[in-house]
Amino acid sequence: MYDTEPFTEVDPTEAGSRIDPVLARSWLLVNGAQADRFEAASRSRADIVVFDIEDAVAPKDKDSARQNVVDWMGQGHSDWVRINGFGTPWWAADIDALAKTSVGGIMLAMVESVDHITETARRLPDVPIVALVETARGLERINEIAATKGTFRLAFGIGDFRRDTGFGENPMTLAYARSRFTIAAKASNLPSAIDGPTVGSSALKLSEATAVSAEFGMTGKICLTPDQCAMVNEGLSPSQDEISWAREFFAEFQADGGEIRNGSDLPRIARATKILDLARAYSIVPRDDDEDADHRMPPSDTFHH
Repeated sequence: MYDTEPFTEVDPTEAGSRIDPVLARSWLLVNGAQADRFEAASRSRADIVVFDIEDAVAPKDKDSARQNVVDWMGQGHSDWVRINGFGTPWWAADIDALAKTSVGGIMLAMVESVDHITETARRLPDVPIVALVETARGLERINEIAATKGTFRLAFGIGDFRRDTGFGENPMTLAYARSRFTIAAKASNLPSAIDGPTVGSSALKLSEATAVSAEFGMTGKICLTPDQCAMVNEGLSPSQDEISWAREFFAEFQADGGEIRNGSDLPRIARATKILDLARAYSIVPRDDDEDADHRMPPSDTFHH
């Protein structure tokens, strides 16, 4: 049965450690035109650093931003890059430049069809591609985009989607769109989708927005500043209550003989295993206190990592 020990806590002085992009929670966008910010981003708590040479960069600065990123990769780094969309004047140049580097992955902007992925993957073989879907046209084709060979994860470009559709930012307004992302990713056996960013410096607003992402089964979120990463990581990780429930479930199950007792055991075993696997992947150490252990409820069914 599952080994609930040991857990290893991350060293708080160790910055800049990256997470497997399959499990990555915080995806930090960094303006490619601002090379002076690259080092600080690399030392941040972001699971993945994404240098942005698309929306963050004015047309006149595209070439210099691209060169900044190429130079950074030439120093032995392998971060991700958000490139300009298929059909723009910069898409081909972005790919040609990055093909010669150690780029870790691509976030492709404005994906609206299968061709956008297949053509990018053809020219960047073996480089994972996050399909950033940002329009009504893209959302209508999201199942095909998710199923396309070359698509690694889906990401929701909320700002451009709202501009394209006229939708507001209320979670209920965007519920249909978020649901489509989660279902398409699951149906195509992709890691869960990455939600769009939260604009502003309000910690409460970010916390609430991250909870919405989790509620819709989205396990990643785009971040706009390094300060947002820690809160996003926490909000998209198993909670201490969930970890405690999983450990207690396995202890009780083993004490009862380790045999399936009813129809609820297999789903609970799968859920508890997933929680503890993620806790280890994220270096979350369970707390030692047993306060309120007798009243702890099992984790919500909305936990979809």
